[in-house]
Amino acid sequence: MGQRFRHVGVVARPGSEEVLGTLRELLRILKELMVHAVLEVETAELIGSQEQCASMVMLGETVDMVIVVGGDGSLLRVARAMARFHKPVLGVNRGRLGFLTDVNAHALYDGVAAVLSGDFTSEPRFLFECQIKSGEDQIEQGLALNDVVLYAGRTLHMVEFELFIDGHFVYRLRSDGLIIASPTGSTAYALSGGGPIMHPRMDAMVLVPMHPHTLSSRPIVVDGNSEVKIRVRSREFQPMVSCDGQEGRSLAAGDWIYVRKYPHKLQLLHPPGHDFYKTLRTKMGWSSDNQVTK
Repeated sequence: MGQRFRHVGVVARPGSEEVLGTLRELLRILKELMVHAVLEVETAELIGSQEQCASMVMLGETVDMVIVVGGDGSLLRVARAMARFHKPVLGVNRGRLGFLTDVNAHALYDGVAAVLSGDFTSEPRFLFECQIKSGEDQIEQGLALNDVVLYAGRTLHMVEFELFIDGHFVYRLRSDGLIIASPTGSTAYALSGGGPIMHPRMDAMVLVPMHPHTLSSRPIVVDGNSEVKIRVRSREFQPMVSCDGQEGRSLAAGDWIYVRKYPHKLQLLHPPGHDFYKTLRTKMGWSSDNQVTK
């Protein structure tokens, strides 16, 4: 077999009895498999554990991999923390769609045991680095696995902005905002905005205008190594920018948003039998034909 993981970090989403039950079962399985589990601090508090626990940073520095119990939102949080440590992440689905957390909680032992023994596929997923500048001063920086979103905030005004890609002016637009999504994020918010689904192996990003004040504006797919720059033009209110749906940052007219590929990638693990197109069929409710001809 391939790589075997001996020291495993565990992170779980709070506020759900289903998550709590799966977390306890996961810890039982890890103990049975003689794997040393280290719980993230808040996760340890969920079950009142006296076992060894650590901060997210300490997990990144000490464990061999991290298992996340929850939904895609939980995995996004862990991905942003673990990417710079190059620690692989495995997701156990206890959320809604589960595009990223693909170990079935009802087949927990088989999925986890297989991955721990080296029977898995590893898929690199790139993240975005987002910088906000006012003049020459950087006022905010963040990471996103799914998307960076410019939006109007709590107002009903349209956002006015200018878009540049690799230094080239693309357009000046008034819309509800703009979604910049990675292949991972193409099945998230960008999809609801009319963007295309991109295979995770693609080295590309998609820019999806949100309800643009024009009939000719369409999503644009560009190279994954592109640098996207946005200059805010709105003066009558302060639009906002958010990374992976986290709390947004207010912007002023003249502020710049820079979005480029983060130098560290997430290593996302999948259990045996993972099939991206099967996941799409299942999650999107697409019809399937049992009599498939190869």
